[in-house]
Amino acid sequence: MSIKYVEPITQFYTVVSGDTLSKIAKEYHGDAKTYSVIFEANKPMLKDPDSIYPGQVLRIPKLGQYVCNKIECV
Repeated sequence: MSIKYVEPITQFYTVVSGDTLSKIAKEYHGDAKTYSVIFEANKPMLKDPDSIYPGQVLRIPKLGQYVCNKIECV
């Protein structure tokens, strides 16, 4: 039997002072315009993409498509 390592689909990030969703998107996705992906992944905690606060832990989904079954996503 072999085990296949599958990278996590989601990472987490703790907001610090001065952060914006665009800045976080640029850091994780390489493109500030993907801030809406992070915003959508964090609803209903976030009501407005311009209102994030230090200490909030945000879900940062990976970009792309994943095919999932009951065992793994690839």
